[in-house]
Amino acid sequence: MGRESYGSSSYGAVRPPAWLGGLVGETFFVGCSVHESRKKNEKNIFCLECCRSICPHCASTTSHRHHPLLQVRRYVYNDVVRLDDLEKLIDCSYVQPYTINSAKVVFLKQRPQSRPFKGSGNICLTCDRILQEPFHFCSLSCKVDRVMMQGQDLSSILHRFSQSDFAFSRFDGLEDDGRITPNSILEDPLQYNNTGSGGTTGSSEDLAVEEINGRNKNKKKEKHGKSSSNGGGGFLPQIVMSLSNRRKGTPPQRSPLS
Repeated sequence: MGRESYGSSSYGAVRPPAWLGGLVGETFFVGCSVHESRKKNEKNIFCLECCRSICPHCASTTSHRHHPLLQVRRYVYNDVVRLDDLEKLIDCSYVQPYTINSAKVVFLKQRPQSRPFKGSGNICLTCDRILQEPFHFCSLSCKVDRVMMQGQDLSSILHRFSQSDFAFSRFDGLEDDGRITPNSILEDPLQYNNTGSGGTTGSSEDLAVEEINGRNKNKKKEKHGKSSSNGGGGFLPQIVMSLSNRRKGTPPQRSPLS
């Protein structure tokens, strides 16, 4: 098939190409209905030719083996793609990447937020998520939505790519019969302390800030509860205070002799 162009102006100003709409709209990491009886049948591959998610068993068949394939990974229940792979398809400038397992990744879709951002700071132009400077978008879909809302031509950010860059042979650990699934589950950032990239990109720990803050709050509440129980009323605390007063020289209260 040689080199393919998915950035043709024939798509118009606001209509995304089929592969782009499929990539941000497809559901990944669900069981494949075609290979439901086989192990490791999660859909973690996107076929750029058929514009849909497939499993490793599908990828190894003649229907998809010679199609350009993009591997999708999973991080904290969200779909991500390696930045090196995605930049071959579309301009990812100003989309904040994260360094996870020594690889830079980009989120495909918006992530739910527990509360809306209030205050000043650098935020996503589409969903108001807090970002680091100088980034403007938290995910690929946020950038695409912004371009479409402004009525700009999507062809300005789409790239030509070589099919060899997304060949089936590039998948590590994927055997001919599709029995081995690519390593697509990224590690939990809370298990690592030195994963961050610093500077211009977010780190894996940035993605768990809310969870870490929540744990710290719970610890403070537990600590406060323990201190309250030790210093408050009750039978045991009163005995401790009485013993303390005796050590300080306070004469004990004795009942008169009968």
